[in-house]
This record gives sequence, structure tokens and C-alpha cells, in this order.
Amino acid sequence: MEIGKTRKFLKSRLQQDTTTFYGFENEREHIKNLFLRAKDGESNSALLIGPKKCGKTTLVNSVLLEMLQDKKFVEKTLLILLNGLIHTDDRLALKSTTIQMNLEKEVEGKTFSSFSENLTFLLSCLKSGKDTQRLIFIIEEFDLFCAHHNQTLLYNLFDVAQSAQTPICVLGITHRLDVIELLEKRVKSRFSHRQIFLLPNSDDFETYFKIFKELLKLPTTQENNEYIKNNLSIPKNVFREIKLPFLRRLFNPSEYMFSKKHITDWNKAIDQLAKKEKVISTLENLFNTSVTIATLKLFLFQVVSNLNETHQKIEDNEMVKLIENLLFEDNKVKLLTGLSVLELCILIAIKHHCEIYDNDPFNFEIILTRYNKFALKSSTMQNIDREVILKAFENLKYQEFIGSIGIEGKIQKEYQMHKLLIFPDQIEKAIQRYQNLPTEVDHWSKSSIF
Repeated sequence: MEIGKTRKFLKSRLQQDTTTFYGFENEREHIKNLFLRAKDGESNSALLIGPKKCGKTTLVNSVLLEMLQDKKFVEKTLLILLNGLIHTDDRLALKSTTIQMNLEKEVEGKTFSSFSENLTFLLSCLKSGKDTQRLIFIIEEFDLFCAHHNQTLLYNLFDVAQSAQTPICVLGITHRLDVIELLEKRVKSRFSHRQIFLLPNSDDFETYFKIFKELLKLPTTQENNEYIKNNLSIPKNVFREIKLPFLRRLFNPSEYMFSKKHITDWNKAIDQLAKKEKVISTLENLFNTSVTIATLKLFLFQVVSNLNETHQKIEDNEMVKLIENLLFEDNKVKLLTGLSVLELCILIAIKHHCEIYDNDPFNFEIILTRYNKFALKSSTMQNIDREVILKAFENLKYQEFIGSIGIEGKIQKEYQMHKLLIFPDQIEKAIQRYQNLPTEVDHWSKSSIF
């Protein structure tokens, strides 16, 4: 049935489409001009700054996808992608740069006295006769590179961009509004100070609402053909040449074939849904909480996931309920429902201990004794190794459901005292919502007999 394909299509769009960007035309034009100048051999540097999940990477992806239509850009430009979460020091960043430039053989066996010498050698390898390949560095989590020793990578990249000895463009992406203050003086002096701010407009609900409808509607045949023409006609070898791993799996609407009648009926139903006051008011509540499209996509993914053969339309009451859950649900409870049954049992044992002994501190041995009393009478929780239970206990500590008291390391970890960092009623709510929880665990949670 087409409803199954509709659900799959909409979920794929909400999850995989990382190149469709909405609005911010001026900011998009800034990024595009930056890349165009790089293609023409102009060196430069800039920062793209905006709050988390506002679409900074999607904006860059959408511009790059458009630039791939330019044959000259593909032939003369090499993209280097760095990420502060992955490249935790300059050595790793330089190694990744070498690999992305396909210069591993050239540096093999060579010894460099400094980072600068190594980078200069890599850049010199790109020169071929009179023509030099253009380099675009896209640095995600840019602020994390500011914590590297002496900011050597940033200093050398900005220095090359300023001296124009090699055509190079450096674009940093970060959520830190104070990122300029994190730069050392010598690095700051070589930076162009060009900053592009991507700040969502908290007053533009009209655009937000328009995007809401676009995300739920099925594309017409004309829209499908336009997408294929603009995005999917790029030769596959281009991705290997230009090194765009995040664009290798392009979202392709043409994979899903819908009848014209289904497209018309579905889109008409979405238009009718969007006219209902209840839907508009609850979307406004969501918009007032978070204006990012990422949050909207997360919500719509939950809505779309409920579609099936017996539930073929999106209902307004269902949307209102989901938004209310999204806005008012306790995040701790949500995390608790993702724990294993063993971890939840340990929390129940901790909860019972706190109820009986008026929130006294506890250690692993105390909780293990209480848990074992239950496990001896349980048909599902028997014969679990002590090491496995200890690992589950430590995982609760790692996720900050419990916290240690005193100085760690001086006491054997089994006897380190801890305290509960969440409320007992949060554990109770998680138990109520936990799917497929064994009945005996549920009964145990409501009693402190064991």
C-alpha cells in the first residue's frame, strides 16, 4: 500500500536530507561568494556562527551541492573536512588533511621539523606547472581547535590564507558567539574577521509554518524532476574527486513512486490539517520553545512513524498530544526508559534503600545485597554475574543518575559511597512507560518487601 511508501519517504526526508536549506538567503549568498572566490584563486577566511541545531552544516552542504554543478569548481577545488570532535589535536588534523589530499605516499619516510614545514610541503605538492589546485578547509566545531596547543593549525592556515601564497579558503563552523575571544593574539591578527551569523528569527512563525507543510507534503512529478536535474545528475566520480562523504548518499525522491491521485489526496489532507486552529496553536507553542528546524523534524518524525495501514492520516489530536509530550516531558524520565532492565532494577533497589533509610548514602555492596534478594525470587533476573551488575551500576553513575560522595580513588569502587541524583517519582514514571518490562520487576518496584 502507498501509505507504507509515504511513511518511508517522509522518514527518509526527515532523516537523510542534509542538503535542503530553508531561508537565510543573504547568509547563503555570503558562503557561496566565499567558495566562488576560492575557485577563482582568492584566499580568504571566515567563521559561520549560530546556535546548535540551527542548520549551519546543512547551509554549507546546500551551497556545496550547488557548486558541484560548476565543472571548473570540481576540477580545480579540493575540499578538506575537519571536525574538532574527531581531530582532537593538530597531529590528527594534519594526518587527516594528508589523507584527504591523497599525499600519503609523498610524505612517507619524510621528517619535518615543524607543523608549518609539513603543511608547506603538502601545499607545494598541489602545484602543477602554472596552475595550482584551490583548497577549501571546512572546520566543524571550530572552537575546539582553539584549545589545541598554541593553536598551531589555525595559525598556519590563517597565515597561508593571509599571505596568498597558495589559493586557500578557511571556513570555521561553531556555536560559540565569543569564538574570536578564544583566538590567540597572533592567530587573531591573521584572521580576516569575516563573521557570518546564522541566527533564527524568533518572530518569523509564518516561514516556520510553511516549512512544516513542505516537510509533510509529497513532491509532485515536476518537483521530483527538478530535484533530479539539479542534484542527482552529478557524476558519481565527482564525490570521490572532491571528497564529499556527507553528500554521497543523497536523498532521492525518485526512489519512491506514488500515483498522482495519492499525491493529490495526501497533499490536500496536509493543507486541511494545517488550517485547523488546534494545530496552529500547538505549533506556535513548539516554535516558542525552539525555532530550529531540527526540533521540528524530530517532532514530525514521531508523527510520521505512527502511520500504518489502519492509521493512514495524520490527526490533529495526535499532533497536539505529541507536541505536549515533547514540550513537557521530563528528559530524565525519557533517558530512564532507555536503560536496560538490569540497570532499571538497580535503580529500583536504590529507590527502596532511599525510602527505607531516609535518603542515606549507599555503595555498590549495599545495593547488590538488596538486588540479590529480589533476583533469588525472580525468574528473569537470576544468574547475572557480579561484574555485569557492577558495570551496570557504573553506567548509572556515568549517566549521572547517581553520584559519588567523597574523593574517588582512595576507596575501592565497590565501597565508594553514592547518592541518588534523581527523584523517586521519576523512576516510577519511567517504570510506567517502560516497554515490555517484566511483570515481576514492575511488582517489585511498588513494594519494599525484599
